[in-house]
Amino acid sequence: MKTSAHTIPTYQLDPSHKEHHRDTSINISFGYHQLPSHLHIPGFEIYSTEGMKSSYGPAKSNFYRVGIMLQGSLDMQIGLEQFHVKPGSLNFSIPGQVHSKWNISPDTFGYYILFDDSFLETLIPPGQISQEFPFYSYTGTQLLCCNTAEIEELTAIFLQINKEVQQEKSGRITAVRMYLYLLLLTAKRSYEKQGLEKAGVDAGTNLVTSFHKLVSQHFLELRQVADYASLLHVTPNHLNRIIKNKTGKTASEAIDEMLVQEAKVLLRNTTLSAAEIAYQLDFSEPAAFSHFFKKLTDQTPLSYRNQ
Repeated sequence: MKTSAHTIPTYQLDPSHKEHHRDTSINISFGYHQLPSHLHIPGFEIYSTEGMKSSYGPAKSNFYRVGIMLQGSLDMQIGLEQFHVKPGSLNFSIPGQVHSKWNISPDTFGYYILFDDSFLETLIPPGQISQEFPFYSYTGTQLLCCNTAEIEELTAIFLQINKEVQQEKSGRITAVRMYLYLLLLTAKRSYEKQGLEKAGVDAGTNLVTSFHKLVSQHFLELRQVADYASLLHVTPNHLNRIIKNKTGKTASEAIDEMLVQEAKVLLRNTTLSAAEIAYQLDFSEPAAFSHFFKKLTDQTPLSYRNQ
């Protein structure tokens, strides 16, 4: 049995999702935190990072995200890639990616925007967001470090978007849409100026990055190292050797890591039994899934769900 994408749970674009990763007792006036529902804009949300828990995830979402870090730090994993996020940076994620955050420092502060495929469709043809903005592509870089002038410009746009969201004036949705496009365009110009699409790295590092992105995208249907070696036009032995040399893990271990992240999402965010999850993830029987999960996490699926 193969897993279809629509069966995997995700956080929907709904203001209630913020309760999963923040202290909701904190009084926050920015963005959607206390925005009356009649001012909510379909397909769009904006927040500050105030009140974030020290860690959350793994989780999935069905929306695009752009965040700006102004203070503090955190560690973030998107798929198999890990980042240390510091002030002066933008971070991005795309629908369907498994992501986690931890070591979120108490002084962390910034803003982030969530939007779905439809929100920019009057400006960008449907399905073309990843072509328009490279940081929303599986082949792109999802952490962008900016200079002081760029951060000031980007912060001003976040604040202008928030101003439009908070007031009932004609054309506010169009204004928010245009400001969001300007925000992403400004980020794209910095991305291009830094030459990130043409960044010079050695062939081995490039192979590891490409492999990790492919695994993050295809791990539900492709489980064999040979599958990825074929996509990357190298032999399985060569791929394993480079991955092991660069990361300390084999290519098979990387695929297993992605699969266990998906299992954690299912255990935490659905009421599916361990047996149902086993079959959904294409294990031959529940016992095989339980053995796999305990081998990688030192916990049974049930103990992980109940912790």
